[in-house]
Amino acid sequence: MKTRYIAGIIAANSAIFFALGLILMLNFKIENINILIIASILLFFFLNYFFARFLIRREIYEKVRTIYKNIYNFKVSKKSLKQKIKTSTIGIDEVNNEVEQWMEDSNKQLDNMLALEKFRKEYIGNVAHELRTPIFTIQGYVSTLLDGAMDDKELSKKYLLRAEAGIDRMIEIVQDLDTITQLELGAFPITYSDFDIIPLIKEIVDNLDLKAKERNIKVVVMNPVQVLVNADKDKIRQVLVNLIENAIKYSKDNGGEVRIKHFDMEEMYLIEVSDHGIGIEEKDINRVFERFYRTDKARSRQFGGSGIGLAIVKHIVEAHNQTINVRSKYGEGTVFGFTLNKAKN
Repeated sequence: MKTRYIAGIIAANSAIFFALGLILMLNFKIENINILIIASILLFFFLNYFFARFLIRREIYEKVRTIYKNIYNFKVSKKSLKQKIKTSTIGIDEVNNEVEQWMEDSNKQLDNMLALEKFRKEYIGNVAHELRTPIFTIQGYVSTLLDGAMDDKELSKKYLLRAEAGIDRMIEIVQDLDTITQLELGAFPITYSDFDIIPLIKEIVDNLDLKAKERNIKVVVMNPVQVLVNADKDKIRQVLVNLIENAIKYSKDNGGEVRIKHFDMEEMYLIEVSDHGIGIEEKDINRVFERFYRTDKARSRQFGGSGIGLAIVKHIVEAHNQTINVRSKYGEGTVFGFTLNKAKN
């Protein structure tokens, strides 16, 4: 029923009730007009009060109650809903609060859905972009060979090696995508053990020595004493390889230095990998752990990599229930730090 009809009914009944009150009072032949007026007003008030209450309950309260029930259909189980409605009284203020809360939750869910949709589109676009480069490279070399370059053995070998490099890059991207998917699904459980992280760091530094020398970068393990941690050694190896390799990659050419440090934090150790390289702009700091997000796209692709190494690093560290952070000053260098629990024994 529309509000103007409800208002009209209440107004009409008000006039009827007031007239009825006057008639009743006049029948009692009350000489004092003031008493007659007061009695009529009181009778009018009570009659109108009960009528309005009945009308509001019928036309408004029941509809609000239905809305309230529908909201709870989204928030609680049917059993909980039935019990709550059966045992509780519903006030307008409570309904208002519930509706506002429901609207707020719905808006948050909508915002999350829009953000996820945006991320999905960006993610698919980034994957396609990352794969497009090696695919076109391989296609170009293979087409050239088929067009007659195969007759030149030296050129054939050169193009096949470049095509192989493109295939290796595609394999790296696919493997990293598979790794991060498995990490997100929890398919790679963490196998904890106590080990000294310093020999592991030295091993990784030795393996990356050639890359460092190619760019005249010095890699230094600071204070190389025993550091016993409790973690998954293979996964922490992957974390360190990514961080140290990135530090070498983004250090300044000729004379740059990468430092690996550790700090005793009572129940845990903080491991830091720092460089004196190009740094990261402030606008990019919060996005460096996103998949395929590159702060320097041209330089990143120049040195290879899948673009999701830091995302994998973050997942591995957080799977250990630890934290990873980054601080950087553009043009001066970057520091990545992550924590690990100390060895139990």
